[in-house]
Amino acid sequence: MKRVAAIDCGTNSIRLLVADADPATGELKDLDRRMQIVRLGQGVDRTGRLAPEALDRTFAACREYAAVIKGLGAEQIRFVATSASRDAENREDFVRGVVDILGVEPEVITGDQEAEFSFNGATKELTGRADLSKPFLVVDIGGGSTEFVLGDDHVRAARSVDVGCVRMTERHLLHGGEISDPPTPGQISAIKADIAAALDRAEETVPLSEAATLVGLAGSVTTVAAIALGLDHYDSEAIHHSRVSLAKVREITGDLLSSTHAERAAIPVMHPGRVDVIGAGALVLLSIMERTGAGEVVVSEHDILDGIAWSIAD
Repeated sequence: MKRVAAIDCGTNSIRLLVADADPATGELKDLDRRMQIVRLGQGVDRTGRLAPEALDRTFAACREYAAVIKGLGAEQIRFVATSASRDAENREDFVRGVVDILGVEPEVITGDQEAEFSFNGATKELTGRADLSKPFLVVDIGGGSTEFVLGDDHVRAARSVDVGCVRMTERHLLHGGEISDPPTPGQISAIKADIAAALDRAEETVPLSEAATLVGLAGSVTTVAAIALGLDHYDSEAIHHSRVSLAKVREITGDLLSSTHAERAAIPVMHPGRVDVIGAGALVLLSIMERTGAGEVVVSEHDILDGIAWSIAD
């Protein structure tokens, strides 16, 4: 066993996994898995820069994570940064802050690398299951981007496109500092058009229609699954490897896009940091399912974070 610490810093959230990994058996035993909504990508699509308050929130989370990592005695740390820090002009401020706190430099990985980590993290447990056909199409719906990876035991094709729950919300639903509540039909149509164009770009590289099993990752997908399951609190074990039908995703997406902030916030499984962006995130998932013809999505709680951990252990 090797004790490793993986950090995934995305546009909307920053997550930590400290685990004991055994490459020989394929076992990854969680010691600590946690997440904070820091909205690092706040305003990046509009300004091209990371906001000072967003950096402050992210560095506060990093200090908390540093204490956890030290307490558990992880041998190695890998910090992966995704879409928001790829796009920002002042990304060096972010890099310096992370190095000062954690002692490691954040790796601003490419979309293709991000997709490969996601695929490995999501499918390691699924390989060999008789009830799931290959190839798998893994979709990781983040805040700023969505990764598509098609593969069997190994990645065959991958593509990252700049469409995510935060980016779509800020681009189409934010006006004068306020989120449209609920969005208008015209705003929803504009989001759908952006998503459709992104799916066209993804299909230039990834043959989406060849997927036999759709595997969905990240907070927008797991939140939709939790709502579909009727949970009265967020239950990771119940959500992991649950299956949600296309009809149910369509129903939930419609409900989220027609509800107010207060109504979404009252949903028992809704994380406070996801209230304003979940409608756009659900719409991305629904659009993917309709484009690929998937009758259901298999939901995974294991994703890029687990892939990062395995990359250290291997």
